[in-house]
Amino acid sequence: MRMKKFINDPKKLVGELLEGFTLAFPAQVKLAGTNTIVRAEPKARGKVRVVTLGGSGHEPGLSGFVGKGMLDVSVAGEIFAAPGAAKCIEALRDACAGDESALLIVLNHAGDVLASNIAMQAAERERLKVKMVLTQEDISGSDPDDRRGLVGCVAVYKVAGALAEKGASLDACVAVAQRMADNMRTLAVAVRTATHPSTGQPIFDLGDDEMEIGMGQHGEAGTGRMQLKSADETAEIMLEKLLADLGAKAGDDLLVILNGAGATTLMELYLVFRRIAQILDSKKIRLARSAIGEFITTQEQAGFQMMIARLDKELIELWDAPADAPFFAKP
Repeated sequence: MRMKKFINDPKKLVGELLEGFTLAFPAQVKLAGTNTIVRAEPKARGKVRVVTLGGSGHEPGLSGFVGKGMLDVSVAGEIFAAPGAAKCIEALRDACAGDESALLIVLNHAGDVLASNIAMQAAERERLKVKMVLTQEDISGSDPDDRRGLVGCVAVYKVAGALAEKGASLDACVAVAQRMADNMRTLAVAVRTATHPSTGQPIFDLGDDEMEIGMGQHGEAGTGRMQLKSADETAEIMLEKLLADLGAKAGDDLLVILNGAGATTLMELYLVFRRIAQILDSKKIRLARSAIGEFITTQEQAGFQMMIARLDKELIELWDAPADAPFFAKP
C-alpha cells in the first residue's frame, strides 16, 4: 500500500526540509551552502569542530544535534543516501579554516564511509587538521569488526562535543569519542516497514503478527524474524543479547538509549524501559543515565533501537555537560 505524505516536489524534498528545519530553530542552526547545517553561533576559535554526515529522512537525526555542546556541522545527503565526498571535503575545509581542527564522526554505512574516506584523503593532501571516528555498535551483524552504526552516534556526539566545548585538544576529543564508541552496543527491532517518502513505496515486507530483531536503519535484513512479543518479552530478548556482547557485569554504570523508529509511541518505549530497569536492577548493574524518545527515525517505521553503553566517571560528566541543540538540550 502506498503511504500518504505531505510533500511537494520530491526533487526538492531535502532542500525544503532543511530550510524548514533552520527556520524553526534560528537561534541554534543555520544553512551554510547546499544541504549543510551549522551552528547559528560558531564555536570560539581554537576549539575543535565536531562534524558528521548522513542521509536525510531520519529526522531529527543527524542535523537535530547541531548546537552548543554537540555538533558544529552536519552534512546532509538525499533521502536515505550519503552526501557526496565533494560536499564532505567542502565542510571540512570550512570547519578547519583559519588553522582550526575538526573531528569527523561517521556512522558505519557503506555510502557514508566511502564519502568520508575520500574526504579524509583530500583533507590529508591539503594538510587539514582532521581526524575521524567510526561508530559501529549494531550487534546484529555477523562480522564483529564491521558492524553498522545506529543511534549510538548520539552518545558519541554528546561526549565529544562536550569535551570540545571545554577547549580540549583534537587528540583528547578523538580519544573520548573512541572510548564511548568502543563501550556501546545497539540492537534494533521492527514490527512495521517504513516507506521511501519520495515514492511512498514500502522498503520491506513484514507480516502483521511478526517482528524482526536486528533490523538495520533502512530496513536491512535482521537476525531473527519471529512472532510478535510483548514489551517485557522483547526487552528481555534484546537486553540479554546486548549485555552479553558488551560483557556488562554487576557494578557497571550503563547509559541506556531507547530510540523510537518513527511510529512507535512513547507509551510503548516506557513499557520497554520499565523492564530494562528491572533487569538491570536484578543484575546489580546501575542504570546511570538514560534517554528515551525519537533521535534517529526511518519515517513511519514501527519499532525501536535499544542502545547500552558502559560509562566511566569522565563519560558521565560529559554526558551531563550543558548542550543546546534543537533535539538534545541539557541545562
